[in-house]
Amino acid sequence: MLDKFREAKQIEIDSLRKDFMEGRVPAVYQGERPSFTDAIRAKGPGAVIAEFKPASPSKGVIREHLNPLDYAEAYAENGAAAISVLTEHKYFKGTPDFLFMMNGPGVPLLRKDFIFDPLQVAMTASSPASAVLLIARMCDDVTHLKQLIDIARMPGLDPVVEIFDQADLDLAREAGADIIQVNNRDLDTLKVTLDQGRRFIKQKRDGELWICASGVNERSEVEEMGSLGFDAVLIGTSLMEADDPGAKLAELTGAK
Repeated sequence: MLDKFREAKQIEIDSLRKDFMEGRVPAVYQGERPSFTDAIRAKGPGAVIAEFKPASPSKGVIREHLNPLDYAEAYAENGAAAISVLTEHKYFKGTPDFLFMMNGPGVPLLRKDFIFDPLQVAMTASSPASAVLLIARMCDDVTHLKQLIDIARMPGLDPVVEIFDQADLDLAREAGADIIQVNNRDLDTLKVTLDQGRRFIKQKRDGELWICASGVNERSEVEEMGSLGFDAVLIGTSLMEADDPGAKLAELTGAK
């Protein structure tokens, strides 16, 4: 699964490298970049990161003709601690432009994409994103992941490192990650189980911020993950499928 995502990003990376070689380096965003970590801790445990994604590999196109700004405002008004923004185009119908379009309400933005090249992190730093997703197993080794983490932190981005198994967690910690996102999806079958999160949260250490991603759809599940120690849960599909995403989010955050 991740191999096809890596392949899909190669054209983008080749373009970034060409620009870099020709001296066109993206300037770091100079506007306000609200703290992702502080926002999560202020509303956690069990803070909700609301996701914007027009499509996904498992669902196909979820909704068409979406206005990202409408979602940003609805999420901000109904208790989202942060907004996860899908910027991958081929499989999720996203674009980095969404980060600028959804910046208005001032809620921290997490750029969610398949990022494994330093220039992709640099491009993220040129946007209003407050955090960037790094998938541990898309990195060649601990040195590779540590490089991405360090580059992200320099302009003030919070690196969120996603794990699927024990080897991923070990790699993330060795690379210096302190924000761990547990993905409850099996990459081979695409099946989701919260048992993944229930199992891994037992390894949380002091000072770490943990996020539970995939499979949380109801307020009771948000409360359970929070009670187990997850600082936040990332919720996407159920919000995108809802006729009224703001009302669904209010239900999930307890704002309703």
